[in-house]
Amino acid sequence: MSRIDWFQAARFGLFIHWGLYALPARGEWVRSVERMPEEDYLPFFREFSAPDFDPRAWAKAARQAGMKYAVFTAKHHDGFCLFDSAYTDFKSTNTPFGRDAVREYAEAFRAEGLKVGLYYSLLDWHHPDYPHAHDRHHPDRGRPGVTDAGRDFDLYLDYMHAQVRELCTNYGPIDIFWFDFSYDDLRGPAWRAAELVGMVRALQPQALIDNRLEASGEGFGSLITGAPTEYSGDFVSPEQIIPPQGIIDCRGRDVPWEACVTMNNHWGYCAEDGHFKPAPLLIRKLVECVSKGGNLLLNVGPDGRGRIPAASLEILRQIGAWMEKNGESIYGCGKAGFGKPEHGRVTRRGDTLYYHVLDAPIGYIPLPGVRPEAIRATWLHNGQEAPLQRDWISGNYPELAFVPLGDDPLLPDPADTVIRVEPDKSL
Repeated sequence: MSRIDWFQAARFGLFIHWGLYALPARGEWVRSVERMPEEDYLPFFREFSAPDFDPRAWAKAARQAGMKYAVFTAKHHDGFCLFDSAYTDFKSTNTPFGRDAVREYAEAFRAEGLKVGLYYSLLDWHHPDYPHAHDRHHPDRGRPGVTDAGRDFDLYLDYMHAQVRELCTNYGPIDIFWFDFSYDDLRGPAWRAAELVGMVRALQPQALIDNRLEASGEGFGSLITGAPTEYSGDFVSPEQIIPPQGIIDCRGRDVPWEACVTMNNHWGYCAEDGHFKPAPLLIRKLVECVSKGGNLLLNVGPDGRGRIPAASLEILRQIGAWMEKNGESIYGCGKAGFGKPEHGRVTRRGDTLYYHVLDAPIGYIPLPGVRPEAIRATWLHNGQEAPLQRDWISGNYPELAFVPLGDDPLLPDPADTVIRVEPDKSL
């Protein structure tokens, strides 16, 4: 059994962006975007208390939404660590919060039966040996008097590798290491990536690794070249987009991938961003990912008190209601093996096809890709038989199977009504 198998069966996960940036509430890139000096950011460290932090509630919401795994920001670009690292004082256990959030997250999500992933930023705007003046993302870039003289990047790499070792050894089995991200000349060898991956593989051999030790949301890395490097990772991580044709390598072979997507327009909590994608849209995007052979990692950004915003929780609740009836068409499913029908999308598990009807037809619902005389169809949401229709309307298309919608021209579920089609075993 390959270590990627569970991931490609799970299909749906929760991304959690949380840290000091939840207090200014303008997104996780606030220091870089606003070129905020460290002295203006440190008050948030002294104020961080998160009285409502409850990872058990987060885990329950994820499980009820139908998610099978999660990825949590152990350290983001600002360098603040949500775990009790021995290598820095800039960590959650030194704030008024006083807790190891990574440990509590991991325990809570495992208790709900979910796989546990950790996000770790390769960037670090707090560490003194990370490039400041000439790095295009650093908050201090271009600031008068700031230079990189005396900074030793190898000392930063020693620090970064030591922290990853801590995460590998102190928090039980980790299912995903989500490194973020490579850019400019900071790619692969610049991170001592072969050494880093070798350590992770030795300490957590079951863990998946993303492709961002050599790429970012921009680019795919060597996984698509047919000759992956030893630090290529296990899956590609497109960001804020669902690849038009899925992802295949240069030889036409499917490559595992996971689209990471925000609910609104920010990863970290942003108080002014109320532009949330509605649950029916996100259900359809999940289906699109699976129909193209990929996963969806859907983000929430808890606020400074440690609460997932109410709008995000409601979206998760609605997705969960759909998944409770239709999850069979997601878990363990992938590409159908034929083109997208006009009415929606198709996912497949073995010989069973799931027709996701997103647009109500005029007349009957066509089921391309199957022989009409050798199948049995049911409505997935209630298990009721969906008898095939053959009459003067459909008779002009003998090669196609059709299912009638019934007297009501509206779909039973306007978000996505699923028809399960399997071989008729009575024949």
